Amino acid sequence: MNPTRPARYTATAIALHWILGAAIVAVFLLGLYMTDLPFSPQRLKLYNWHKWAGVAILALSALRLLWRLTHRPPALPAAVESAMPAWQRAAHHGTHHLMYLLFFAVPLVGWAYSSAAGFPIVFLGIVPLPSFVPASPGLAEAIKPWHWITAYALAALVVLHVAAALKHQLIDRDGLIGRMLPGRA
Repeated sequence: MNPTRPARYTATAIALHWILGAAIVAVFLLGLYMTDLPFSPQRLKLYNWHKWAGVAILALSALRLLWRLTHRPPALPAAVESAMPAWQRAAHHGTHHLMYLLFFAVPLVGWAYSSAAGFPIVFLGIVPLPSFVPASPGLAEAIKPWHWITAYALAALVVLHVAAALKHQLIDRDGLIGRMLPGRA
C-alpha cells in the first residue's frame, strides 16, 4: 500500500459524501413532487425550499471539491483494480467526474432559470442572492429544460454509482464500500 494514499477516505470526505448524497436525493424527490402540485402557497413554499436546498448543495459541492483537491483519495486496492476490466475503470473515473460536474451544473442552471424567469432566490428567506442572468422570458424558456435534463442525468449517475457500490458489496464481496462507510476502522 502506498503510504501517501490512505486505505479509507477521510472522515470529512465521508461526511461530505453522505450529506451531499442525501441532499441530492431529497431535493430531486422534492422537485418531482412539487412540479405536479397546483399553484398554491404550499407549492410556492416548496419551490423556495427547493431553491434553498440547491444553494446549499452548490456550497457543499464547492466544499467537497476543495477537500478533494487538497486531500488525495485512497487508491483502489490492487486486487480490485486488477480484477476490474478497463471499461469498468474508465466508467468508475468517468462517473465520478460527471457527478462532480453535475453537482455544480444542476444548481447553477436552476439558479439561472430562476433568475431568467424573474424569481429571485432569497436563501432561507434572509439572504438575497444576485440574479445569475438577466430576467428574460425567452431565456427562461430556453434554460428551463436544461435544469430538468441535468437533474435527471445526475439522478441516473447516482443510481449507477449506488448500483456499482452494491455490486462490489454483494457480488464481488471485495469490501470496497468500506472505504466510504462512516464509523468503520
